[in-house]
Amino acid sequence: MKIHEYQAKELFRAGGIPVPPGSVATTPAQARQIAESIGKTVVVKAQVHVGGRGKAGGVKLARTPDEAESIANDILGMDIKGLTVKKVLVTEAVEIASEAYVGVVVDRAIKRPVLIVSAAGGVEIEEVARKSPEKIIKLELDPLLPIHPFHARRVAYSVYDDPDVAKQAAKIIQQLVNVFWKNDCSLIEINPLVVTPDNVVTAVDAKINFDDNAAFRHPEWEEMRDTDAEDPAEMEAKENDLSFVKLDGNIGCVVNGAGLAMATMDLVKRCGAEPANFLDIGGSSNPEKVIAAMRIIMRDSNVKAILFNIFGGITRCDDVANGIVQAVQQLKPDLPIVVRLTGTNEQEARDILRDVGLATAPGMEEVVNEAIKLANKAA
Repeated sequence: MKIHEYQAKELFRAGGIPVPPGSVATTPAQARQIAESIGKTVVVKAQVHVGGRGKAGGVKLARTPDEAESIANDILGMDIKGLTVKKVLVTEAVEIASEAYVGVVVDRAIKRPVLIVSAAGGVEIEEVARKSPEKIIKLELDPLLPIHPFHARRVAYSVYDDPDVAKQAAKIIQQLVNVFWKNDCSLIEINPLVVTPDNVVTAVDAKINFDDNAAFRHPEWEEMRDTDAEDPAEMEAKENDLSFVKLDGNIGCVVNGAGLAMATMDLVKRCGAEPANFLDIGGSSNPEKVIAAMRIIMRDSNVKAILFNIFGGITRCDDVANGIVQAVQQLKPDLPIVVRLTGTNEQEARDILRDVGLATAPGMEEVVNEAIKLANKAA
């Protein structure tokens, strides 16, 4: 889950990380009031979950409250990569002597978070890694141990020569790691971490992504969610306790269990087609989940056939079959449906489907090939 810069900066402040004063506005008049309260040159920044805001004209300097109001009027309502700007952050402009990058990301190869620091701030860290990997310093973090002050100082002194600046940066690095752990982040960044001409270190930008798997521990996240930037299908899936990811193929897949879902998608590709989605209905036997799954898949105009691949352990095949029948009766799909059900109550399930004219396939390869054949015919 992504949050906006102004929300990330609120978490930074709560964690003791210095950030320039500022606040969020939803109207030009509010932007003017914030600029007046700051009393200095401000930056008006579009709050949308996409990169390239500056290049799109969504980040601009305003030297007076009148100018802040005018710029906010231009930015609010702007379309940036398909997202409409509904909020702007009005924050004090900071004079920059140097810029650095500080972040914590999850390295899946070593299965733990890594602190990344670079003197080449203000640009995409991926670009720095590609062109100048020697400018990147990494420190693996232990989930069971805090980052010690000497670790943070060692990293900071590798970037800054001035002891006073390095001490400030070391403290910020420690605080950033603490914010990462406390808020169950999957990514946290300051880019740039700025040193001003009078040697004050401050976080000019802020980026945080939360780990969705920790949402049960953070009910406050719901208020921070920006649904405008989320896929409606994925939101509906979440509301119905389904795991769904949209893909680019034309074979809609409804499967129970993540492992079987991955194996099904692999087999679809091996047989020469492309899956339209990952959709796991989980271990529940609730027919309503099957109806919700069908409804989500049918909204994808790329889908030419729907493939059910169900292994009945905890999940009862006859309940899934009843869900398929109810979905067909309610939604009246004009797409071909192919089904493989095996396991608990599989014979009862086959009888239920046969009574409404839906045949079942005996194995995975057969059901996948049949779905591909019907999809090609419908295309």
